[in-house]
Amino acid sequence: MTLRDAAAKRGLLIGTCISAAALTEPDYVEVAGREFNQAEPENEMKFGVIHPRRDTNPNPYDFSGADAIVEFALQHNMKARGHCFVWHSQVGDWVTSTSHTPDELSKVLDSHIQTVASRYAGKVYAWDVVNEAFEEDGSLRHTVWYDEPGIGLAENGTAYIEQSFRWARQYDPSTALYYNDYSCDTINPKSDAVYEMVKDFKTRNVPIDGVGFQMHLHLDSNNPATLESIKQNLQRFADLDIDVQITEMDVALESPDEDSLAQQAEIYRAIFEICLGIPRVTAIQTWGFTDKHSWIPGFTKGQKGWALLLDEHYAVKPAYTRILETLQAS
Repeated sequence: MTLRDAAAKRGLLIGTCISAAALTEPDYVEVAGREFNQAEPENEMKFGVIHPRRDTNPNPYDFSGADAIVEFALQHNMKARGHCFVWHSQVGDWVTSTSHTPDELSKVLDSHIQTVASRYAGKVYAWDVVNEAFEEDGSLRHTVWYDEPGIGLAENGTAYIEQSFRWARQYDPSTALYYNDYSCDTINPKSDAVYEMVKDFKTRNVPIDGVGFQMHLHLDSNNPATLESIKQNLQRFADLDIDVQITEMDVALESPDEDSLAQQAEIYRAIFEICLGIPRVTAIQTWGFTDKHSWIPGFTKGQKGWALLLDEHYAVKPAYTRILETLQAS
């Protein structure tokens, strides 16, 4: 039985991010299509990649990578998930290195969300509308969209996030809209800030359907206090009458020795078990599936991470087996 077969029987989406460049590898294509029922572009829908040139250019957008991944998902009967409209990173130089007034920048972002959301309406079932807008202490991150120069709403706190959600709903009323962030797994100042924002949005009918928790974990997560905090945190968000998704999960290692791989597998098992106990958790997605294609070596120089379910040769690791066992358990 595959992961996607076992997950489907539990009413769960199990996903992975996809790299368009890796779709040239037969093993990559075969495993991704066989094991997962949700796919999300790793980078191909981020602002600077999909919208690399200013709107006055005859060809401001590059949809090639995103189109390839969405088409791959549809061909393999997978749900396609969008990521992301608004982020502080990977924004085109034509935005960050050029002087804009807040009104001009607002029009840029409005047009961007309209163009991208409209193109994938009916194909992408959910979007990370805003990604990583908070700092570790719960304050709002300084970004080109918020206050550098921002879209004119910095004085109203999360209003620029709210506006982004309203634009997304306007341009694709059928898609589910998510806020997505890292280091929000446990109850802490950052997750508290996100919780208060979502609670406020729900009270005022701002169109938010869920929160994505990235869950880039390490072996120190394998302790009862951390796991209990994760459980309580996910449940309190679910209690706001929204869906919860794990969007970028991996468990990084210092070395791929037998003991580390066993601990890694136990963390994956524990997170899946927690999620299966919360009905509003609708998807669990790993940030890649083979150590051959992982973000960690490029982001953390000198570290391979060995963080995913298959090794660099596409052989399954203990984590894969433990997840499958957990999904199959009655």
